[in-house]
Amino acid sequence: MESAPKLSPKLLLMITVLGFSSGLPLALSGFTLRMWLSTEHLSLGVIGLTANIGLSYSLKFLWAPIFDELAPPFPFSRLGRRRGWLLLIQALLILSIAALALSNPAAKIMPTLIIGAFLAFFSASQDILIDAWRIETFPLRQQGTALAGYVWGYRGALLISGAGVIAWSKYIGWHQAIMYMAGLALLGPLATLFTAEPKPAGHAVPTGFGARFADAVRAPLAEFLSRRGAAVIIAFIILFRLGEALAGVMLAPYYTYLGFDRVAIAIANGPISLAATLLGAALGGLLVARIGVGKALLVTALFQTAALLMYPALGLFPHQPHMLVLTSVLESYAEGFADAAFLTYLSGLCNTAYTATQYALLSSLAPLALRTIGGLSGFIAAATGFIPFFIITAFAALPAMGLMLIILKYYPPADNRRIAPS
Repeated sequence: MESAPKLSPKLLLMITVLGFSSGLPLALSGFTLRMWLSTEHLSLGVIGLTANIGLSYSLKFLWAPIFDELAPPFPFSRLGRRRGWLLLIQALLILSIAALALSNPAAKIMPTLIIGAFLAFFSASQDILIDAWRIETFPLRQQGTALAGYVWGYRGALLISGAGVIAWSKYIGWHQAIMYMAGLALLGPLATLFTAEPKPAGHAVPTGFGARFADAVRAPLAEFLSRRGAAVIIAFIILFRLGEALAGVMLAPYYTYLGFDRVAIAIANGPISLAATLLGAALGGLLVARIGVGKALLVTALFQTAALLMYPALGLFPHQPHMLVLTSVLESYAEGFADAAFLTYLSGLCNTAYTATQYALLSSLAPLALRTIGGLSGFIAAATGFIPFFIITAFAALPAMGLMLIILKYYPPADNRRIAPS
């Protein structure tokens, strides 16, 4: 088997820093925000509904064509299509993080949720552009390694905006801890300025509004939906992370319910869990290169499903920090392990003539269950109790496993790769 070409150190550094920029806002509108609301003693229902403020991550394909079709406004246009839009979005994202730091959910929850929704919108837009830059910059055989670097940066940022902010909040308060994240977010624009603009895809853009709309929206979707097994693939992508998504929404109040303080939670989700995630991402990328995307998907998904059972097991050992650490480490490793294979699979589905639109569509389907059904998780947990709820989340991963077997047999990943005509 031919070995994959090596990445240059500069390119690997850039994708890692951009991964950091992509991961930093996610916890601020997710786990960290829910932890903040838990310490303010808001109800499980309200905390669960915070999953819906991130609906932008699932709907980003609707405005992704803008980034494929239109040039960014001056002076950002001087950087090129990808980098120009990326720098503008990153500036707006930094302002949103600062606004969240200045909000007060204990007094008025609605402004905090609205700001969180804007933060998620700009974060999702940044993801569209970083993904497009990555797919257009790296050849397919380098995608696994590039994604490993991306996940390293992404998970490192999640550690800081998640465990870091939670721990610091106990000593300096939530407002100042989150404001520090606005400063760290400046790394994103710096990386954007040092990257190179990828070559545009080799397809002609028609003139006229109607023709441009068809090329930007209908053509990418129609091309994907015309493939064999498109419906099965879409269902698989939506259900792949269902169990993990449902469990993740209730972790903050669950940890608080079990008697763990913010420092213990931060330690459990700290450097050890980060190391486990990075190791999982690296081994996942290696697994993709060695056995192929399809088999790697199956292996990593089985492991991740088994790891979900650690959450109900944790409920049997309240007030025991070593069990909290063990649970977090195993789940972090499983998540990083599965991410490398899953994101490589999504990348391989894209036609490079419509990279931003198709990848935005596919990657937005993955958290769709979280942003819709996930909003009800607080009400489900309140009705069933935490331990039964987390057992349910483990079984929620089984439908995706069945669809995966169908895909591997009838629609293997190699048959779904599409390349733009030169």
